[in-house]
Amino acid sequence: MAALYLARGASKVVRRITSETSVELKILSEKWQLLLAGIVFQYVHGLAARGVHYLHRPGPTLQDLGFMILPELGKERGYISETLFTFIFLSFVLWTFHPFILQTKRFYTVLIWRRVLSFLCASQFLRIVTFYSTQLPGPNYHCREGSPLARLPPPQNVAEVLLINFPRGVIYGCGDLIFSSHMIFTLVFVITYQKYGSIRFIKMLAWCIAIAQSLLIVASRKHYSVDVVVAWYTVNLVVFFVDKKLTELPDRSAGSTSVLPVSMKEKDSKSKDEKTRLLNGNSVDAADWVRDITINILLENQMLHCPETEKYHYDVRRDHGHK
Repeated sequence: MAALYLARGASKVVRRITSETSVELKILSEKWQLLLAGIVFQYVHGLAARGVHYLHRPGPTLQDLGFMILPELGKERGYISETLFTFIFLSFVLWTFHPFILQTKRFYTVLIWRRVLSFLCASQFLRIVTFYSTQLPGPNYHCREGSPLARLPPPQNVAEVLLINFPRGVIYGCGDLIFSSHMIFTLVFVITYQKYGSIRFIKMLAWCIAIAQSLLIVASRKHYSVDVVVAWYTVNLVVFFVDKKLTELPDRSAGSTSVLPVSMKEKDSKSKDEKTRLLNGNSVDAADWVRDITINILLENQMLHCPETEKYHYDVRRDHGHK
């Protein structure tokens, strides 16, 4: 019996995944441009971070209020902040793909990632402009004076720059400080779940984790406090303004889960049909037609019971009788 129950449950999950995949692929075929641009920009952002490392010049660590308050974790415990960030990243990715597994779903995975990548790209663009404007001496251990990784020798060829020495070049980068890339991802993920998530406890926990991540980044000496502070208000402002420019996601929880979002072509076709019917004198909607008739009847009743209207009809009848 247990095996039969598991087999039925597995078949339901497979059917659900298959159905959701077909729906998401249909959306992807129409909405792939922004997704592709967002993914390509992630490489551009990594390339820019690699490039600023060539400009980095190590020096004395700047005076920082966060460094004074928070105890230094040390090189051997620097993995703590990276472990927490990995947990945040993987948790968010899994949550965005839950429509493929769970029966209750509020959004389409393709559309939520278009939104997330838009937030990330706008924030990362501002970050690139900022850390190229002024290069600060890195506070991280491998960016300090005396470390062989603090300076990069001039590149021997173009391929050395374009390949960005992944992943070592990303982990041991220097110079890309203001503002924190880890906090960009963390805040974008938390804000997105705040809007589209459904569990209040997880929303509160997510903000607490974001605060903990901020403190751990400073305690690990991976960033100055200003890098984290600037990220907090910049990312929130970017999300606020970019979100207004994007089309709101359809809420799948309010109705059938198989309803696809209306494409731009369908919207244009629908608006043209409505204009054509209006020009021909036809009502766009039966409900609007009934509403207009009801309003006209009410206005006529008011006119009939209005004293001025009754006086007008009396005068007209009197004139006709006189003639």
